[in-house]
Amino acid sequence: MYHELFRAFGPQHWWPGETPLEVIVGAILTQNTAWGNVERAIANLKKARLLSVEGLAGAPPRTLARLVRPSGYFNQKAVKLRAFTDFLRDEYGGSLRRMARERTPALRRKLLAVHGIGPETADSILLYAFGRRVFVVDAYTARIFSRHGCVEARTPYAEIQRYLTERVPRSVRLYNEFHALIVRAGKEFCRKTPHCDACPLKIFYKKYV
Repeated sequence: MYHELFRAFGPQHWWPGETPLEVIVGAILTQNTAWGNVERAIANLKKARLLSVEGLAGAPPRTLARLVRPSGYFNQKAVKLRAFTDFLRDEYGGSLRRMARERTPALRRKLLAVHGIGPETADSILLYAFGRRVFVVDAYTARIFSRHGCVEARTPYAEIQRYLTERVPRSVRLYNEFHALIVRAGKEFCRKTPHCDACPLKIFYKKYV
């Protein structure tokens, strides 16, 4: 499946972000919205010179909400960003370098305890901001693998993740690229109403299943 998608789409250059903090902010803001909206919100934070740990932690909540408004649910997302910066200061003295030294299982547990960070967001932070070998599962992943008979519909996040990590070589680069390709396939073809005729995974399905 990976090779069929890669042949069809090529490298996806994920995750778009200049720094680990920008990746983390993007992972929080992308909840329930399209990436283009996140890019506009991040551009607002940069323009206001608030895309830093100190800037996010010190910005008034109303200001933060106004700046991230393009990402939707802006009041809640402003709270989530502040919850992350509070966590970063409390656990690691505000240092992403110190945070990066934490072992993956412990860091994942701590991230999941932060308000507004669920499994998908935590794993996106681990993989894309810190280069950890953690496969990200999102709605597209669940939909594609259930439609191809790999997992049952409504299989829990952890079970889908385990299914993939048992079968995909443990590589940060591969996890990164495969997830990005799955999202591309989901957006273009494996929608709620699927468009299967030209999907690269239809070719895979006919050839290998």
